[in-house]
Order: sequence, then C-alpha cells, then structure tokens
Amino acid sequence: MPERTTQERLADLEARVAELEQRDRVREDRRADSDYAERFFALEALRERAPEEGAVVFAGVVPGEGRPVEWQSGIPVDRLEGLDWSQLAGSLDALGNPVRLSLLHAVWSGVGTVAELKERAEFGTSGQIYHHVNLLAAAGWLTTRRRGHYVIPPERLIPLLVILAAARG
Repeated sequence: MPERTTQERLADLEARVAELEQRDRVREDRRADSDYAERFFALEALRERAPEEGAVVFAGVVPGEGRPVEWQSGIPVDRLEGLDWSQLAGSLDALGNPVRLSLLHAVWSGVGTVAELKERAEFGTSGQIYHHVNLLAAAGWLTTRRRGHYVIPPERLIPLLVILAAARG
C-alpha cells in the first residue's frame, strides 16, 4: 500500500472534521427543539451510547404487585444481524394464537389458575387450556408462582408488551 501524501491525509482529516461538525449541528438543532427532545428522550439517550453500527433498546415500567416491574434490554444491530432468526420462531409462534394471547391477557389481569380460566367460555376445555398454557410456559411466557397459579414472569412482561405495541403499529 503506497504512502499517503500530506495533502491526502489533510483532505481526509478535513472531511472527518466536517462530518463531526455536521453531526454536532444536528444534535444542537435537536436539543434546541424542546418538543423533539421531550418526545424522543430515549432515542437521544441511545444516540449518546449506541455503537456506530446502531442498537435497539426497549424498556418499560409497569405497575406490579407490591412494586413496579422495571426492565430494559439493548442489543447492538450487528448482534441481531448475526442471529439465526428462525431459532426465535418457537417463542414467537407461542404468541401467534388468539386464544394464547387472550390467556396471557387474562393472566396479566389477575386470572391465575386453570379453574379461573375455564370459567371463561372462549378458552375451551381444561385440556385445551392446559395445552395452551403448556406451550406458553415452554416458550417462557408463563411460569408458575405457586402450584397451579400462573403468572407472566417479570423479565418477560416488558418484552411481551413491546411485541404487542409493535404488532399494533
């Protein structure tokens, strides 16, 4: 590789400085727009911390029994690109059924046992309910708090709500 001239190196530096100055102007414009800063507070914080390749972050605070569920997760985009997305199908498939989504909603609303779920005609027989509950539990969307009482695990509640919010559009 041939040695670069001083002029070439200077031109590269000038281009990099110009790019940094442009980024700084964009940031300053955003900060000056208080409405933007208020609406996109999480995005602004992510811009400050994200790697150059980008990142995806989701977080939430949901009232819970005794104390709120507070949770966040972030992952660089290159790690998402490197995943075998097909391996996530089981977890997503468990949510791809209207009865299972309704069961999750009922459990989130405080209905915690199969007997309570059976009182609602839309969930079917005890056998059908157990089938759906077992699929949701295998995918990690449900767990037992105590024998026969199902809950959405706190570490899965915010991701579930994010998926629902994303599906809503």
